[in-house]
Amino acid sequence: MKKQVAILGATGSIGDSTLAVIAANPERYDVVGLSGHSRLDKLLDLCRKFKPRYVCVPDTAATDFAQQLQAAGLRVEVLAGDAGLIELASHDTVDTVVAAIVGAAGLPSTLAAANHGKTILLANKEALVMAGALMIRAAQASGARLLPIDSEHNAIFQCLPPAVQTERAAIHAPSHGIKRLWLTASGGPFLQHSYADMQAASVAQAVKHPNWSMGQKISVDSATMMNKGLELIEASFLFDMPVTQIDVVLHPQSIIHSMVEYSDGSVLAQLGTPDMRTPIAHALAYPDRIDSGVTSLDLFALSQLTFLRPDLEKFRCLALAYDAMQAGSAACIALNASNEVAVAAFLAEKIRLTDIARINETVLQQTPTNAVEDLAAILAVDEQARTYAKTAVKALA
Repeated sequence: MKKQVAILGATGSIGDSTLAVIAANPERYDVVGLSGHSRLDKLLDLCRKFKPRYVCVPDTAATDFAQQLQAAGLRVEVLAGDAGLIELASHDTVDTVVAAIVGAAGLPSTLAAANHGKTILLANKEALVMAGALMIRAAQASGARLLPIDSEHNAIFQCLPPAVQTERAAIHAPSHGIKRLWLTASGGPFLQHSYADMQAASVAQAVKHPNWSMGQKISVDSATMMNKGLELIEASFLFDMPVTQIDVVLHPQSIIHSMVEYSDGSVLAQLGTPDMRTPIAHALAYPDRIDSGVTSLDLFALSQLTFLRPDLEKFRCLALAYDAMQAGSAACIALNASNEVAVAAFLAEKIRLTDIARINETVLQQTPTNAVEDLAAILAVDEQARTYAKTAVKALA
């Protein structure tokens, strides 16, 4: 039977790649629902092409979007706002949810999918950064499956034994011999540049990633290495691995996407052309394999593969992620919230790129070190951290 797929965040880069894989394999997938936030003209075009049963847009756009659908002769039910996202993520007609909404805004709908036993293709790393324990408990209680589609986490997943892929806790079984997880990082656009260059960086320079085509927010996070910090926290929750057994290694070519180290000295790595269609196709078809449409990796064209230790002074955001993970869940929530505010301020040209780490550190210093596990408390910590961050932005601006 065809998988019934809802894509939350369909107009972003993950949505583009997911829909490309689905379009190449129409016999396997039906697009049941789509959501979009700001690029609604693109969302309308996607509705014309894929003809979903449901589409979710912001509350303020629902009436106008419904009229546009009607004018286009499309019979699509319009859902609205956060409530609409939750309804779509938990709908009985949906079995697979692609969680690709950027930032904390994606948490409630991703949690709803977990509570309703869906297969979740997880690109929204913030869901686990903010609510890792809550998400894992919800998935275990409902039978939901979390399949990572971030290239790094998907690579680790592929390098784990099948028993660990099926049962998260099995990673600790001595017979599997799993010693360490290695997250690779490209180093972003400033790997070969000085801290002073980062201080003077323009928005255009910060969002110009050398290997990947991504949205502005995640591109800035890559430039500061906050993205890798968030992935570090996500990996700890996703794979039930303490942060002391997860390392980050700079790999500028982005050919090896991550690795698993075993006690016998083996290191298993997943390689591939840097294209998000590969991890998405893997998760969509799991445990099968399908054609993703990605160009085969030309091993003979690889002149070298480079590995470097991250400079935690230059990339202070990565160091803060290690600190937050050690401090507890409240610190992880606050770090993510502060970073979203700081990145938005940088994109609005109110602060410098290097000010993002300063703001994040200031907010962490103001955040209590305690465990926060229910949704109301998580959202309260998130809101408080945003208030602290906005104050810090004003002080620097």
